[in-house]
Parts: sequence; C-alpha cells; structure tokens
Amino acid sequence: MKLRPCSIDEMSIDTPELAATIIVPAYNEGKSIGPTLDHLQEIMADSGLSYQLLVVDDGSTDRTVEVVQSKGVEVVRHPANRGYGAALKAGIRHARHEIIVITDADGTYPNEVIPRLIELMDDYDMVVGARTGEEVHVPLLRRPAKWFINTLANYFAHTRIPDINSGLRAFRKEFALRFYPILPDGFSFTTTITLAMLANGYLVGYVPINYQRRVGRSKIRPLHDTLNFALLIVRTTIYYAPLRVFLPLSGFLLLAGIVVGLYSFFALGRLMDVTTVVLVLAALQIAAAGLLADMVDKRTPRF
Repeated sequence: MKLRPCSIDEMSIDTPELAATIIVPAYNEGKSIGPTLDHLQEIMADSGLSYQLLVVDDGSTDRTVEVVQSKGVEVVRHPANRGYGAALKAGIRHARHEIIVITDADGTYPNEVIPRLIELMDDYDMVVGARTGEEVHVPLLRRPAKWFINTLANYFAHTRIPDINSGLRAFRKEFALRFYPILPDGFSFTTTITLAMLANGYLVGYVPINYQRRVGRSKIRPLHDTLNFALLIVRTTIYYAPLRVFLPLSGFLLLAGIVVGLYSFFALGRLMDVTTVVLVLAALQIAAAGLLADMVDKRTPRF
C-alpha cells in the first residue's frame, strides 16, 4: 500500500467549533516557560478557538511549577523525571478535547501557527510543523544526526518525511491512545507516532515552520539519542513493515556469499565453501523470518 504524506498548500478553511488541548511538557524550564505561556494564551485568545492549556511538569527542580501556577495555567506534576514521552502521555490522558497539540516550553517553535494546525485537522489525521522554513536554527552538532535519522526513516517508511521528530504538531487523542503500547517515554515519542501513523495509512500533513534558538540548555544527547532514534525506527519498521528490514539484509548476505565464493574459486584457486554456505544459509533464514513476520503482520488487526 502506497503511503500518502501530504504537503499543505495555502487554502481557505472554514472550520467552526474546533477545540484543542495544548500540551507543554516541561523539565527545568523556569527561564523560558513564562513567556511561552503568555504567547500561547495571547495567540489562542486572538484565534477565537476553544482550548485547554496544560503543562506537564516532568519532575522539575527549579521554578518551573511556580511560574506556571503564577500564570493560572493547569499543571500536571510528575514527582520525578520520567521523560519527554511520558510527559506527553500524561498530558494526553488529562486532555479534555479530542484534538491534541504539542509544543515545547523553550521558545523554539513558532506557536503562532497552532491555530492553523488545529483548523487543518478537519482534513488530516495529524498535522506536523516541519522545520523546513527560511529560519531554522539547528545546532551544528545535531545536523548530521538529524539527516541520518530522516534518511533512515524515509527509506523504511517508503515515503518522504520532511521532519520526523518535530515537537510542534496536532493529532487526534483517539489515535494516540491506540498507539499507547508502543509509544516510548523518551524523546522518540514523536518519531514513533509519525512512523506508526504513516504505516497504518493515516493521512499526515506538513506545514513548513521556522525554528529558533532555544532558551536554556538542551536536554538532547546527540550520540545517545541518535542511536536510540535509529533503533526505534528499525524496531517500528519491523513491527509494521518487516520486509523493509529483512529483505535488504538477506540480499546483502546472499550477495556477500556469492562474491566470497566466486573470489575464492577464481582468485585463490580454492572454494571457501564453509564461509559461502554460512552466508547463503543465513541469507535464506533471514528472508524466511522476514516473510513469516510479514505474514503475521498481515493477519494481525491494525490499530
């Protein structure tokens, strides 16, 4: 089945009676969350849309909770730090509206596009603010990792994903609840829900946005989190499209077996039969495992 991510062109939208819960996960964001909440309240008041603004404090040890409470904003508190994804899942459970919007507390995302994301939810199952605008400030150290993750995800999803892990997006609460068993507690929450929705044929739209320098220190660990993202992409792909993983690996081993056999026979004058047989058998076994996994996937009801 061909997946259908969609770029969103400018369109006139008339969508009455929309309401959304805006979730802001926060961990030691006392310096930035005040202006962020002020901006969100101003934007949503001007939009005329009904909304619930909800901060999930993920075990902060600074003034984050105090600042949030001074703004009169609803807050859900974790007694200890549990992770970005865990904070979002807690917010989703406490959301009063069907449309969920997530954004960060550090001032990096252009929250003024949130009303548009909400309005576009009449046409899409998820709308992502893709960081492909004219002003995108991604730290130099994180750019190779971001390119690698996007390239890997594009291959396994068999479609182009402009931004797989953007933290500014809108989606429906019912879909997030369906994917709860596979949604992680860490930063890979957004990567997982993107791949899961694409793999299950949901309609995902992308709105180009800018991305500003954050206030305070980033919680991302480039090497550690990049490896986790890569493993998560492979794991999610095996879950929904196993042949995209197993067949290339099988083909590589089969090709290696053929090359070793031909090289040893013609160049060395003797056939490295044990190595050749092991490589070919491994290729056949991996291909068989992939076909079996694909059959199980096709017989298992989708979320």
